[in-house]
Amino acid sequence: QVQLVESGGGLVQAGGSLRLSCAASGRAYSRYAMGWFRQAPGKTREFVAGLTWTGGSPNYADSVKGRFTISRDNAKSTVYLQMNSLKPEDTAVYYCAARSSGNYYQSVAYAYWGQGTQVTVSS
Repeated sequence: QVQLVESGGGLVQAGGSLRLSCAASGRAYSRYAMGWFRQAPGKTREFVAGLTWTGGSPNYADSVKGRFTISRDNAKSTVYLQMNSLKPEDTAVYYCAARSSGNYYQSVAYAYWGQGTQVTVSS
């Protein structure tokens, strides 16, 4: 069982930056691949970024590539999402999630989810 708690969301102007954190607890957290997803009002949840349990081979959605960076610190049991050059279309609730298998871009592959943190980007 893994528990995930996101933080760091808020209101920011377009072009600004935010760093989201996801604190994990529970057994063998460091053995899980981690991902960030987001869900905007009226839209389905979408993949944003993913990272293996070693911290290597990050993957990003095309819409955030070059602007967002995912990282993890297993010693602190925390995963981060650094978001730069934010756009109004990045407005959504952001979720972190953990998976032990499956495709990194599919939400059904993730067994554990946090409660989400709201990110709002004003124009």
